[in-house]
Amino acid sequence: MIELNNITKYYGNFPAVTDISFKIDKGEIVGLLGPNGAGKSTTMKMITGYMPPTSGELSIDNYDIVQQSIEARKKIGYLPETVPLYTDMTVYSYIEFMGKLRGINSKTIKNKVNNVVEICKLGDYRNSLISKLSKGYRQRVGIAQAIIHEPEVLILDEPTIGIDPNQVVETRQLIKNLSGEHTLVLSSHILPEVSTICERVLIINEGEIAASDTIENLSSLVSGTSKIEIDIIGSPQSVQTEIEKIDGVKAIDLWVKKSTNEFTTFSIESDISKDIRSEISKTIINNGWELLRLEAMGMSLEDIFLKITTTE
Repeated sequence: MIELNNITKYYGNFPAVTDISFKIDKGEIVGLLGPNGAGKSTTMKMITGYMPPTSGELSIDNYDIVQQSIEARKKIGYLPETVPLYTDMTVYSYIEFMGKLRGINSKTIKNKVNNVVEICKLGDYRNSLISKLSKGYRQRVGIAQAIIHEPEVLILDEPTIGIDPNQVVETRQLIKNLSGEHTLVLSSHILPEVSTICERVLIINEGEIAASDTIENLSSLVSGTSKIEIDIIGSPQSVQTEIEKIDGVKAIDLWVKKSTNEFTTFSIESDISKDIRSEISKTIINNGWELLRLEAMGMSLEDIFLKITTTE
């Protein structure tokens, strides 16, 4: 659906992005991440057709973003970080206006506006001036204008920045609901948000693609190990001794927790090429210990991001 091949963009003599290539398939939900100045915003502007690349090929649903710009942009819905709203218009009139700009004919525009008003839960504010809306509801209006023409690709830049926690939760749920119908690219500095919504992340650093994979796979690749946590009722020394015998175990830490039943939490690092969970289960069963929890623990997206984008 979105394909970049050897894309480079210069601002004067400065290379903002250099020879980047990636592909986002139809229906994927991808987080586009990068530190300030890494080239993330430039990449998004090129994908939306806002600016052309200096060299390389970029296509949306096989339409070249430069040579077939109008056809490509018809496929795209875009929510920029700062939503360009006309605050002296009502919610309904603004969305209708944006629909007409998108070429929606007068016979269907009313139904389409009513549909996105319902999707974005703006019904109570349809006749309100945009200037009277909170930041959270302005974001919803921004999303409504992005989806009014039913685009196949939806690009959201910092969709929850500056809104209160309750509206953050509601906006994230709205985005999740939209994800099944669109190829979705989400850019955000709120990394837990990306972890919650996205299936895969693309990390841009210093104008190049530094990583592209699922968070789980990146966690293993960056750390070089897999981590498992278990809670067990049993002799801590015996448990540690037996688990250390399992092939692939590289390190084990433990700490005792006080509760109704005293149990021990073990943090086990193993070789990423081996899944030792079944061996752990067998060891616990064979020794008659009581297993309360067994959970694979990856690095957080924040840890992965810092590891990839910073150097000592």
